[in-house]
Amino acid sequence: MIDTHCHLYLDQFKDDLKAVLDRAAEAGLSHIFLPAIDLGSLPKMDQLQHPEIAFHKMAGIHPTSVNDGKGITEQKLYDLCSQPEYVAVGETGLDYYWSEDYKSDQQESLRVHCRVAKEIQKPIVLHNRESTDDLLDIIEEEQDGSLNGIWHSFTGSVDEGKRAIDLGLELGIGGIFTFKNAGVDKAVAQLPIDYMMVETDAPYLAPDPKRGKRNEPAFVKHTAERLAEVMDMSFGEVESITDENALRLFEIN
Repeated sequence: MIDTHCHLYLDQFKDDLKAVLDRAAEAGLSHIFLPAIDLGSLPKMDQLQHPEIAFHKMAGIHPTSVNDGKGITEQKLYDLCSQPEYVAVGETGLDYYWSEDYKSDQQESLRVHCRVAKEIQKPIVLHNRESTDDLLDIIEEEQDGSLNGIWHSFTGSVDEGKRAIDLGLELGIGGIFTFKNAGVDKAVAQLPIDYMMVETDAPYLAPDPKRGKRNEPAFVKHTAERLAEVMDMSFGEVESITDENALRLFEIN
């Protein structure tokens, strides 16, 4: 299994990181992808290691970090993300939940990340909270045929999912998808699994039956199991397809 979106470098894991990684390996995880929140995330990623798990780093500025006054120049982002050790640009995106005072700053940051992703030909990883129309509109404007990436923690409608796929994006299926009252599963059931991958967003958004607890990579299995139910497929089929999708998108051999 692969966790395509995990913040293992955060303080929530500092006291039991080895145990968390051992549980991930026991659950069958072979790859964990690490999106950045800001530049301070990057050195922390370098401390992660486990003999059975490959870690893959990204560089970017989360939209709520933009709200906090953190940013990055296009040249600095290019210099970082063009290095082979970084497999993607992000996470970036839009988040209007906490405040709408920073819309223009977030949108400009997103465009910077899009330009870099296109220039270096690496996928972009997108956060979206209460900003779907603006997010997809910007991706459409920036799309020149070379932009690809993932709408992480997909919570959209069927039409929004189809539009995202048409725009070159894939869908990250995470904990919210498993919540019985969220309704995300109904939309996902009508979308093609060939454009999906599973994720945790750990330490946030733990899936049922772990909802409310600190999320961790091993819990991605619960999301994959629920996806198998929704798609009327075996767990093995879902695991194989979503793993292949992730390795293809991030160009991991």
